[in-house]
Amino acid sequence: QLQLVESGGALVQPGGSLRLSCTASGFALESYAISWFRQAPGQGREGVSCLSRRSRTIEYADSVKGRFTISRDNAKNTVYLEMSGLKTEDTAVYHCAAEELPCTAFILKVTDETEYRYWGQGTPVTVSS
Repeated sequence: QLQLVESGGALVQPGGSLRLSCTASGFALESYAISWFRQAPGQGREGVSCLSRRSRTIEYADSVKGRFTISRDNAKNTVYLEMSGLKTEDTAVYHCAAEELPCTAFILKVTDETEYRYWGQGTPVTVSS
């Protein structure tokens, strides 16, 4: 099947680190810009980061800048989100999404999953003592 699958979500203490993975099945991730979104209970969906297919565009939300790092491993058909200095405010379900343009939808703050070529099912991250 053609899909994105997220993994790596867990319960972690404040100040801890975590690595999320977004792996493509049935297509090549290198053909797409990949974004990470998150949504906490009772809150709207927030764009976290985006990496264009040639890594010429890298975007981060102000709330995670300096703490999160997005990267690609094309050999593994995977995009990663390295998270450090985690805060309770980072608690959310994290989704990855693919678009054909170089992070254009992400930059325009488009959060509707129907506007992206692929959208993953999400992996939960809980930051708590």
